[in-house]
Amino acid sequence: MMVHFILFGETLESISEEIHLENPKYLKEFHNRHCAKGDLIDHQLVPGKKLFIPDTDTVKRYNSRNDAPFKHPKLNPEIPFNPENFSRIYSVKNIEREENESSRKSNQLTYTVSVKWIRIEENTHVFHLFKNNFSEENSSKMAYLASESIKALNPIEVTTDGKGEVIKVGLTEHTIKNFHAIKERLFDFFPDQYAKIYLDEFEFAVLNEDVFDARMKEDIFIKNYFPALRNGFINGTSHLRQSIGENNNKVDLQQKVKNSDYKEEITLLQQLNSDDSNKNFNGSYTLYWSSGMVKSIEIQSSISQFGVKYSNLFLVEELA
Repeated sequence: MMVHFILFGETLESISEEIHLENPKYLKEFHNRHCAKGDLIDHQLVPGKKLFIPDTDTVKRYNSRNDAPFKHPKLNPEIPFNPENFSRIYSVKNIEREENESSRKSNQLTYTVSVKWIRIEENTHVFHLFKNNFSEENSSKMAYLASESIKALNPIEVTTDGKGEVIKVGLTEHTIKNFHAIKERLFDFFPDQYAKIYLDEFEFAVLNEDVFDARMKEDIFIKNYFPALRNGFINGTSHLRQSIGENNNKVDLQQKVKNSDYKEEITLLQQLNSDDSNKNFNGSYTLYWSSGMVKSIEIQSSISQFGVKYSNLFLVEELA
């Protein structure tokens, strides 16, 4: 047994984590069994007071009971992925902010996305995505051209693995076959030299399968709708990798179930796996428990680089 003097901000949970005690209730139980009556712990720790801490063997004995809250089966679920016949329409809002010591800029883009399951191929699933109804806060002619170009590619074809993580993003044969007509129609709407430059680059990206796949995997809707949400849980936590910021900086995330009383829907919470003062990420996903498909998403992220802070709020809500 050891004696520890409680520091400001310490909790039963934080101290238990330091001594590798899985269930914090046993730290309270151990202390109350050995302390004087006036030092009994009720709910919160009091800074400056003594806390009796169990030795390593006692910690192991407590842990062998396997009753830590984070080991509850409902906090370590095997999230299903059963998308057959799934079809939903979502509203999407993406708010971007850029700020430094002297200025602040922001832009808001809204649109709708229809997600429709098409078929299963061996152990993969194929979805069609239709993006429509674009509206941009700081609209411009080039922004309008960009949204019309995206709409012209509908549907985008997304192939996932058996857990719903993106394997490939491409286009239908019909779109590829008719792309030159699509490009000509777009140029008729935007007949100037800057539009031609944009459409030439657009053509290169569309007709180069590898380039299109790489770029679309970083599309904010696709990467956030089809991430590795269904990775296995161990001790109440699963892990995945995501990207944030204009340069798609990779971050490692840990994911937990919000609470264990779910029935028809399950909510997953995400945050950074390590402390980094220059990055922040907080995500919330609500999934249908029977299918594992997304109902809603809310992600707030930021990254600071070279004196500039880039922030993003991404919201997805089911419409139908």
